[in-house]
Amino acid sequence: MITCIILNHNKVEMIKNNFFKTCFHWIVLILFFVFVLSCNNTTNSDTTAKADSVDKDGFRKIFDGKTFNGWEGDTSIWHIDSNSFIGEVTPAKQIKTNTFLIWRAEKPSDFEFKAEYRISDVGNSGVQYRSEELKDIPFAVKGYQADIDGANQYTGQNYEERGRGFLAMRGQKARLETNNKPIIVDSVGNSDSLKSHIKANDWNEIYIVAKGNDMKHYINGILMSETIDNDTANRKFEGIIGLQVHVLPAMKVEYKNIRYKKR
Repeated sequence: MITCIILNHNKVEMIKNNFFKTCFHWIVLILFFVFVLSCNNTTNSDTTAKADSVDKDGFRKIFDGKTFNGWEGDTSIWHIDSNSFIGEVTPAKQIKTNTFLIWRAEKPSDFEFKAEYRISDVGNSGVQYRSEELKDIPFAVKGYQADIDGANQYTGQNYEERGRGFLAMRGQKARLETNNKPIIVDSVGNSDSLKSHIKANDWNEIYIVAKGNDMKHYINGILMSETIDNDTANRKFEGIIGLQVHVLPAMKVEYKNIRYKKR
């Protein structure tokens, strides 16, 4: 009888041990799957945050550095490398009209825009804003442009593509009235002195502030020009943003770290 009781007790202990071991294995397995799923969710969230992240100043990244998501242009001219949009023409790859990489997500009105750019010596580019597309020419636009060129002759000025032309040269604060040439109302600095703040063959930051009929262009944090547009017949208060590649025998421009803030 005692022997039977001992055997039964041992059997019960064995069953209990097996049960706890089985439960422990299942718990470990469940925790492992929970950990894997949480890692995947964190990775996805991080990716989304990076693609549409907002910095401490309220600027939102509108280029993820890897894809053309939200942007459209001639991909025989534009490609992506090293987290940058790169627009390039060569003697073997020519364009007949200025072409633009267009941001499709919004048509901003009052806004701030920042981007880093680098341009070849003979390059000509710019950031188009409050602009509209031409119906008969793919990826061609007209409107305000924060001008950029490799020689830094025009960088920082306000030029209206396919419109009124030069609105405010670098160093000028200009007012526009209907059927009149730009009126220079003040200076924001000497053009050559302002040019000294722009790096050649290197990365610079362009910063545009558009509020109402007032538009300011900055390079590397320095105000280069200001335009006050009172021309009720031609001014625009909203429109697309685009990055330009100009008709030239050869040129290259790169844009990265593109950010936008609605005012």
